[in-house]
Amino acid sequence: MTAVTTALAPAGQGLMNDYLGYLRTSGLGERAARDRVRIARDFLDRHPDLQDWMTLPVTSRVSELKRTGAWPLVCHAAGTGQVRLDLALIGAKHLTGLASAVETRDPAAFAAARAAGARLGWKASWTETVLGECLAVLLAWHGGQVADLTTAVVDAFDTELAACMTILPSSRRAYRNRLAGVRQLLFETRTTDAPPRRRPWARSLDQRFADVAMAPEIRRVLLRYVQARTAVLRPRSVESVVNDLLPFAGYLTARHPEITTLRQLERGHVEGYLTWNRTRPWRGQRAAAAKGRTISVAVAQSSVLTVRNMLDDIAAWGWAEAPPRRLVFAADVPKLGQPLPRALPPDVDAAVMNAVAGLDDTFARIGLTILRGAGLRVGELLDLEIGSIISYGPAGTWLRVPPGKLATERMVPLDTPTLAALDEWAAQRGAHRPVPHPRTGAPTDFLFTARGRRLGATRLRNGLLAASEAAGLHGPGGDVLVITCHQLRHTWATSLANAGMSLQALMALLGHVTPQMTIRYATLASPALRTAYDEAMGKMRRQFTLTPAGKPVIPDKITWLNSEMLKTRVAHGYCSRHEAAGACPYANICETCDNFTTGPEFSDAIQNQLTDIQNLQADAETRGWDGEAARHARVAEALAGHLGRLTR
Repeated sequence: MTAVTTALAPAGQGLMNDYLGYLRTSGLGERAARDRVRIARDFLDRHPDLQDWMTLPVTSRVSELKRTGAWPLVCHAAGTGQVRLDLALIGAKHLTGLASAVETRDPAAFAAARAAGARLGWKASWTETVLGECLAVLLAWHGGQVADLTTAVVDAFDTELAACMTILPSSRRAYRNRLAGVRQLLFETRTTDAPPRRRPWARSLDQRFADVAMAPEIRRVLLRYVQARTAVLRPRSVESVVNDLLPFAGYLTARHPEITTLRQLERGHVEGYLTWNRTRPWRGQRAAAAKGRTISVAVAQSSVLTVRNMLDDIAAWGWAEAPPRRLVFAADVPKLGQPLPRALPPDVDAAVMNAVAGLDDTFARIGLTILRGAGLRVGELLDLEIGSIISYGPAGTWLRVPPGKLATERMVPLDTPTLAALDEWAAQRGAHRPVPHPRTGAPTDFLFTARGRRLGATRLRNGLLAASEAAGLHGPGGDVLVITCHQLRHTWATSLANAGMSLQALMALLGHVTPQMTIRYATLASPALRTAYDEAMGKMRRQFTLTPAGKPVIPDKITWLNSEMLKTRVAHGYCSRHEAAGACPYANICETCDNFTTGPEFSDAIQNQLTDIQNLQADAETRGWDGEAARHARVAEALAGHLGRLTR
């Protein structure tokens, strides 16, 4: 390759010398290298400062690069950090050679990113796409090394990408997908501490309240209230409060525009809101699917409760904006029904779980098996951590369920199929960097992750729908029977209740905080309930059925012993006390009396009576009737004494 003899301006001479050094090691032929030197020299003669050239309109730059063939020079300058590319040029120009040029600047960081992609289970082709067609472009736009990238830099690139007019919508979507991969690699290599997010962050509280027309003073007070509640409520609870307060503010604006502050509220305004709230349509994302239907009773109740709590809170806190007196009362809150748990019938349960075992989606198959086998809520399943499975030796293997809906942690015993499903997932999960817990922010090794990201509930719902279809289950209208993931929890709890588990134990396993939450399972059609019903009906039949003709009024010995009354035989006859009268407090009073005297002719009767009493005592002890057992013991002791005296 011949040397360049024409002197360049100082601004371009340094770049030219660096470019010459690159060409000597590029492996290009003599003629190709000579052509590139000539093109670079002519380009730098006209534009000695590439930064000034980058300020030209993008159409002019693209046209000149196409006409002169100077892209290799610009690509080298961008790769070595001597010039930064803007997104307008990036979107309008094919970036051949940019990836290798940028990687030469920071080869160790690119190698670490490739290793992270392999750990995450990415295909090699996808890893190269993310590195070459996004990370390299990001560095060419920002400059510096990979270690210089921050979450703010990536966000700024994402924002500018959305506003760039030279990038086609299809290319913009492709960049967004690759940019998500870049975020994952930067987090996995510990370049950044922000885990990749599944979707853009939700709108801020200010934006949410700005979208609904309301008086400025009302907006200020409601926003202040929500921000105060944010300190103690979970994110979803805060979202619920916002969704309940916005319709209330919208109602006041539309129906009572004269109300500019909450202090002006009167009972009449609240009564109008209560009527409107019960018949208002859905809003937000559910409005289209609802097709004009009114909100549910649960949503109406939540809205009234939130408004009542808000007004009570700001009054208790001493806010000057609070109404002078209470306006919403307990009687204003809509009452909810108390539906029974929607457990699956045994045949449907068996058909669905057989179909679940054949699902192609590994996560859906394993997740649904665990939901059914451990009675978890979906959120609790997704929050399980590595190390949640604990073996207690002879006590078996248990699952530590993290705090969920009711903020209670609990332990659940695992059966063999559920434990096998957990072990199968843990074996194929792979290793990756822990992600911050959404509630505590602490780094957490969640069990159900894939490629470094937490898994969601959508695949579980889709898997359950596919299982229902594969099992041939149909609803009343002929469509595929829709089964929810929570019904698996109800089915698990119902099967335990049917097997005779006490409500106290069931309450602990379900993580309920009040007995009222668990008592619903006692009202289901269970064997225990059926047994109690049959026993009660049997007593009623015996009480009101007359003695059949030709049968003795006094039952035989076997029937007598099996009845549920206090049974006694006296030496000279039988007691005909009716069962409905209950146990006789004077039973065997003669035999236990100090004045009772018997003779040898009654020995057989007393012996039979002693045998009956001993049987009754054993039965009472088995049933836990301590008082009844003690009474029988006293009678048995007296009868044994009488027999002893007769023998002597």
